Amino acid sequence: MILSYSSAAARYSEVPHASISVIAATLIALFSMTAVAETPPAGTSGIEGAVFVSPNRPGPISKDGPSRGPAGNVQFLVKAGDSTVKTFTTNGEGRFQVALPPGHYVILREDAGARIGHWRFEADVVAGEMTKVNWIADSGMR
Repeated sequence: MILSYSSAAARYSEVPHASISVIAATLIALFSMTAVAETPPAGTSGIEGAVFVSPNRPGPISKDGPSRGPAGNVQFLVKAGDSTVKTFTTNGEGRFQVALPPGHYVILREDAGARIGHWRFEADVVAGEMTKVNWIADSGMR
């Protein structure tokens, strides 16, 4: 079977446009789902905010340089009494959001990096509200 250049070129030029349309539609759908997943439904209770660590480097702290940085990709345990009720991991910017029922919680880091410094926080969650926090952990560096 012999194809002419013009018919093969016409079929080739149609495929990328169709593929681009499918890819674009898929990306739009994924971004829409991500935006919905990050926004808690009305009436959801829990904790949201950011965790920073200070000092974020050893040595003296200068007035011109940042003394703290985000605690990115760090896993935390959420405890009610002696029971662990949830775990969460901060994103690269140290931000997190975790849905929890109303109550008093202790949030702490229990991995190898937590042996030095202070990585323990407390929060009270009220029904239907997201408790907003900005915590600063002590890295233990001096």
